[in-house]
Amino acid sequence: MGLLCCFDGGNSAQRKEEERAASAEALANAAQAAQRRQEEFEKSAAGRAARAQQQAAAKQAASSNKGEPVLKWSVG
Repeated sequence: MGLLCCFDGGNSAQRKEEERAASAEALANAAQAAQRRQEEFEKSAAGRAARAQQQAAAKQAASSNKGEPVLKWSVG
């Protein structure tokens, strides 16, 4: 039985093309679903909080340690 799969009359190329098209369609659908989830997250309270946290962290990183050493050594 295993040898009969090789004698399909050239349908393997057509089947591979159909599988490739189906795979591309599934990938496109997954990308659209991911985009919708991202947009819904950004509109949610958790999404807004995450964005505010990222902006605060970026602002702190940009303004902190302006040439000052992190640990200051004092004698005495």
